[in-house]
Amino acid sequence: MCDKPLPVVAALGLGGNLGDPAHAMATALQALNRREDCSVIAVSPLYRTPPWGKTDQNDFLNACALVKTTLDATALLAACFQLERCMKRERLERWGPRTLDIDILLYGDERIETEELHIPHPRMLERAFVLKPLADIAGDWQVEGRSVHRWLAQCDSGDIRLSSENGEQSWWQMPSPL
Repeated sequence: MCDKPLPVVAALGLGGNLGDPAHAMATALQALNRREDCSVIAVSPLYRTPPWGKTDQNDFLNACALVKTTLDATALLAACFQLERCMKRERLERWGPRTLDIDILLYGDERIETEELHIPHPRMLERAFVLKPLADIAGDWQVEGRSVHRWLAQCDSGDIRLSSENGEQSWWQMPSPL
C-alpha cells in the first residue's frame, strides 16, 4: 500500500508588469487548480503596486493565493517555474520587468533553506506588495512569531491600490476574452 502525502497549504505571491499580467496570473492559477496535486483555495484581489528594487519600470499587478497541495516544496517550485516559462517569463535582470512571477511565500509552517528555495520567502516581511494581498486571504497566518496582519501594519502600504481591472477575489476564474 502506498501512502499518499498529506496536503499542505502553501501561500504564493504572483506579480507581473509586462503584457497582460492579470491574464498571465489567472492562467497560471487555473492551471494549478486543474492539477490533481494542487487546489487553489483562496485568491486575493489584484493590487496595482509601484516597482520595488528596480524602480524605472511600469507598475506591477500583484496578488496572493493559497494552494492546498500534495507536492513537496521543491516540486511546487518547479511547477511554478514551468508556469512562468509558459507565460514567456525571461529572467534577464534581478527585480526587472516580467510577464509573470510566482514565488512560494510560505509552505505550511515549514522553514526551508536550500540553494534554490528559502521559505519563508526572504524579504516578504518587508514588502507591502506581498503582505497586503496575503493579509486579505491569510491575515492570521503566523510568520516569525507574528501574524501577517501585524507585519503589514509595520510596512508603508500607502501606494498600493486595488486594481481598477478587478477588485473581486474571483478575478482569476473569469474566462479569458481571448
